[in-house]
Amino acid sequence: MDPKAEPPILVIYAHPRPHLSRVNRPLAAALESLPGVTVHDLYTSYTDYDIDVVAEQRALARAGTLVLQFPVQWYSMPALLKLWVDDVLESGWAYGPGGTALRGKSMLVVASTGGHADSYGPDGTHGHSIEEYMLPLEQTAVLCGMSWLSPLVLHDANQADAQALAGHIGRVTGVLGGIADGARGVVTNAAAS
Repeated sequence: MDPKAEPPILVIYAHPRPHLSRVNRPLAAALESLPGVTVHDLYTSYTDYDIDVVAEQRALARAGTLVLQFPVQWYSMPALLKLWVDDVLESGWAYGPGGTALRGKSMLVVASTGGHADSYGPDGTHGHSIEEYMLPLEQTAVLCGMSWLSPLVLHDANQADAQALAGHIGRVTGVLGGIADGARGVVTNAAAS
């Protein structure tokens, strides 16, 4: 199988205002340069919110890992990403009787927040951890027979300095690069030793 024909990682990038993005837009650009990674920008593809479910399911069926990349807005995902989840991950395809298309795949959330990390937790402004706000997506993965990977989150994204932004982009590209290498059977020096 040619890894360029069937990328092991599909990144669903959903930012309703990418021109204002300090984190997600440059991260998506960095991910596009990784071998074995396809970045799909929902807000560019579906300006009318009319999702091509069949095409999306085809792309998702080819991937081994689904990455949802988005800014957290009102403790959730952007509207178009929610619509994508509702429409594409349909019963009989993604879950339920006959719904095995995603079984054995992995899901990873790569998100950014406007709040400080310490504002997420029982004593923080938001009252819950970021992991708790991700529970609906985690349960979606479980329902679809997917492995849930620990989310990669950059907090306080609007105030993050260049070093924090570069560190987050490096961390995410490192994780996805490792997943892509593993899917292509590439052995790194660290893994070989």
